[in-house]
Amino acid sequence: MNYTKYRTVWNLDSIFNGGSASPELHNHMNNTNIRISELEEMMEKMTPEPAQLWDVLERLMNLKVSISQVRSFSICLLSVDPNDQGAQFYRGEASALQSRYDSITSELKRVLASIEEMEWGILLASENLKDYRFILGEWREEAEREPTREVVNLMTDGYHAWGQFYQSFMSSIKVRFRGEELSVGQAINLRTHADESIRKDSHDALIAKWNEHEGQFAQILNHLIGFRLNMYDSMGVEDVSQVPLAQNRMKPETLNAMLSVMKKYKKPFAEYLNVKAEMNGDPKMKSYHFWSPTSHDYQGMEYGEAAALIKDRFHAFGAEMGEFAEKAFREGWVEAENRPGKSAVPICAGFPLTGESRVFMTFPGTFKGVLTLVHELGHAFHNHAMKQVKGLNKSYPMSLAETASTFAEMIILEAAMEQAVTDEEKLFLLDEKLKRSVMNFMNLHARFIFEKRVHEERRKGFIPAARLNELMGSAMEEGYAGALDEVPVHSWIWTPHFYKTESPFYNFPYTFGYLLALHLFARAKETGKGFEDDYMALLRDSGSMSAEDLVMKHLGEDITEESFWEKGMELCVKDSEEFVRLARSQ
Repeated sequence: MNYTKYRTVWNLDSIFNGGSASPELHNHMNNTNIRISELEEMMEKMTPEPAQLWDVLERLMNLKVSISQVRSFSICLLSVDPNDQGAQFYRGEASALQSRYDSITSELKRVLASIEEMEWGILLASENLKDYRFILGEWREEAEREPTREVVNLMTDGYHAWGQFYQSFMSSIKVRFRGEELSVGQAINLRTHADESIRKDSHDALIAKWNEHEGQFAQILNHLIGFRLNMYDSMGVEDVSQVPLAQNRMKPETLNAMLSVMKKYKKPFAEYLNVKAEMNGDPKMKSYHFWSPTSHDYQGMEYGEAAALIKDRFHAFGAEMGEFAEKAFREGWVEAENRPGKSAVPICAGFPLTGESRVFMTFPGTFKGVLTLVHELGHAFHNHAMKQVKGLNKSYPMSLAETASTFAEMIILEAAMEQAVTDEEKLFLLDEKLKRSVMNFMNLHARFIFEKRVHEERRKGFIPAARLNELMGSAMEEGYAGALDEVPVHSWIWTPHFYKTESPFYNFPYTFGYLLALHLFARAKETGKGFEDDYMALLRDSGSMSAEDLVMKHLGEDITEESFWEKGMELCVKDSEEFVRLARSQ
């Protein structure tokens, strides 16, 4: 079958023509510097008058958009070429601007916190500020745990620098595999290969590389977490989960309810892993077999075929989503070419100034690659839905970002399940769905356990690589309920989320998004094609409500109760039961 041929190398010139040497980029940066200096001067004379506050908020909104544009552009350039010195310079400049921006917002939060209750009520009643009532209230509450201006300034060349160094170092690593030199991303992609020997050899090559560099990665992680803990101490933050919960606009009760349900439902997913291990001829699941396909039918998928599938299924869901997919592929928003030298991490970068996104990955020609692509496009669609949202309300938490990405995956998986005819096809697709359940309920739980324990132990001193391996191994054993053979103790190295300085504990937001997306998708099936409007309304509200209020408003559910999370979990358990039944009937 013939498919539309789309470019597999993205178009960045429409944003800033000329890459890191772009005169447009240079002028944009200079203009942003001037505007942030003007706002810094304004803040020295700041008074809590509605008109002045509105002016500051509008300027902050415009600066946030401008800084995001530069930061996203530099990240995109470094994803394809980590040695681009111009991009490294602009990423550093964007980080410096972000620190100044953060200092301004910290100062504004302190001003808001100083306002008496009666004056505060009058201020919020102002017509100018009605669209910002939620974020103003949030900032007023956050004032107590804001880092000082000195700490914020140190973060650029300290805290954030370690996260950026991790990305550069990981991108520079070459993996020797069967006479070829691969990037880490290319080597990791081989874990989905149909040939068992290729999966094992690439796994062994990566292990050798982690053993070679574990000392350097241990230094990066220790310094990053050490800085974070010192920063939290200066902010009066005692529980390390307090900051990520606030970032995700979640109550502790919500997280605890979700974690409790995750712990209760290990057995069905352990059984799935055991049955799949049996299919591979193993008594227990080896980590390098986890991503292996159950059949070869979906290997060798071309990029054009993947794009056609995504466009077709997005159109079937709704006109807005379908037209969005058409535009993303037509205008070169996706970098998918399979070549060495690229970053290992798929990303979606938002460009709010131009109302666009860019998606980065290495497309391996497999169905898993399709799901990775559609996951990132789900993030991009969330950005698209927020285009008409007012100012600072565009910023949504990671947990709700992962809801949109997971929802997009479900559109593809559900369509494939509906079209499956043979038991072999159904088994393949159930396996793909259950891989995501295992990642969300077992792997991400293990990451949460590891991150909690590493923060606790780091307070006592430097943690050597060998000890980090032990902590990762025990967390994996607990998270997977002992269902894994040859536990991947080096996961702390190649899991980029541990090194994200903007979003610590970037683990539970995935599980939140996964289970919430299950509810949304079930509602979509009940409602039909008209659900797209309801879905976009929820996405638009995602930047101006707490997680609990958002779900109550749009689904009428209380997410602080375990019963909410169990509804989604039960759907995944049915997938496990059906997989076991089909596998044992073969």
